[in-house]
Amino acid sequence: MSRRGPMCLKRLSSCPRHKDRPRRCRTSLARHIFIVGACIASLAVSFTAALAQAVVVGGKNFTEQLLMAEMTTQLLTSRGVRVEKRTGYDTTRLRQAQEAGVVDLYWEYTGTSLREFNKVTERLSTEETYARVKQLDGEKRLVWLKPSRVNNSYALAMRRVDAAERGIATISDLAAKVLQGERLTLASNPEFYERSDGLRPLEQAYGFYFGGPDRVVRLDTDRVYEVLRDIKFIDVGLVFATDGRIPAYDLLVLEDDKEFFPNYAMAPVVRQQTLERHPDLATHLNRLCAILDDEVMAGLNRRVDVDSVRIPQVASDFLRSKGLLE
Repeated sequence: MSRRGPMCLKRLSSCPRHKDRPRRCRTSLARHIFIVGACIASLAVSFTAALAQAVVVGGKNFTEQLLMAEMTTQLLTSRGVRVEKRTGYDTTRLRQAQEAGVVDLYWEYTGTSLREFNKVTERLSTEETYARVKQLDGEKRLVWLKPSRVNNSYALAMRRVDAAERGIATISDLAAKVLQGERLTLASNPEFYERSDGLRPLEQAYGFYFGGPDRVVRLDTDRVYEVLRDIKFIDVGLVFATDGRIPAYDLLVLEDDKEFFPNYAMAPVVRQQTLERHPDLATHLNRLCAILDDEVMAGLNRRVDVDSVRIPQVASDFLRSKGLLE
């Protein structure tokens, strides 16, 4: 066979019926490669276009925001909406991403938009706050849907036993103790330390000052709760009003008796262009808003932060219990 093989090939190549076959094979192969390449390119374009049409749901970098992004993703996906979830932003970068069209929707707080984004400092009622941010952000083609009954305000908290021993129930009480010379240490996340509705304006409103850098410890939000619970030299902590760790760790939220903090009603904010593309988004998100309040949100947060249940599980359990998932 080895000796006949080359001879057979030579005869085939010299045969009139076969001498053009290698050329035709090469032409056919090239045609197939071209067709396959064109198909792959077409699929890539289609895939890119599909991703471009996906609704991008954003979220900040703390439990409540991660939960809301996950619930929104699960809910919209179950309604046939293609969703991409992007979380872990800080407040400023998330808003910038939405204005730039990188994020289509996320859950924001009215007080944050009022003070931080729109620099409105006048005192407004809950209804006035919502109406003002809806108007101002609407000018940027950002649409505030119906608000939930969640008011996740900033707050200052102390260990309940320590607050009772010191006779502190309000932020004015706290200010008075500091002005009398008591050295109290605050644990705060970095964002509140720097925000326009944060620590320095709060101190100015109540007429006191915690002191130098050794009196204000900046930590991640989760660590604030841990050190407030476990470390005695931390006296006061910056907390979120709907955090489930407040009752779990027996913390006392100090009354904001001068009403420094605005209302922080939570609501979905959606790009106008996205709503025009997906008009049913408002219906789906309004249904979710209608079943959320402070108690419900604190319970969901607690399942994650205290009971250590994974966020996707907490989200799906809640949506199924309310008939929003099959």
